Amino acid sequence: MITLIGKDLAKEGLEFQYLGPLLECRSCKLKNVCFNLDEGKWYRITKIRDKEHDCKVHDEGKVVTVEVEEIPVPLAVEAKSLVEGESITFKPVNCKEYGCEFYELCHPLGLREGTKVKITKVEGEIDCPKKKGIKKVLVTW
Repeated sequence: MITLIGKDLAKEGLEFQYLGPLLECRSCKLKNVCFNLDEGKWYRITKIRDKEHDCKVHDEGKVVTVEVEEIPVPLAVEAKSLVEGESITFKPVNCKEYGCEFYELCHPLGLREGTKVKITKVEGEIDCPKKKGIKKVLVTW
């Protein structure tokens, strides 16, 4: 999969979450290359190509062409038992502790309630200050 990323950010192995298109880019001729990723999903840069382009959004004024691969999304789920390879329906953890270190795992950007996800890895229990039985998993959808 090919996309564009700011020249200063382009490092092999960099992992990032694609948060969606920017309004400032709607008239750019390269927007279809930048916006071809799925919102909310995580990606890893696997190769940097030599091609550079001008960009009005990135501080350095340049973007480079990179090859990326989708990687599993980290997520917190309430469950007593989870099995790698199992498919579940995502339901965000019911919590409003915005300052919690685990908040983004419990409420991941781009993943909507009711989405079917597949567990690729169970990483273990999260030490949640409010609830028990919350586990960190990696998922794809």
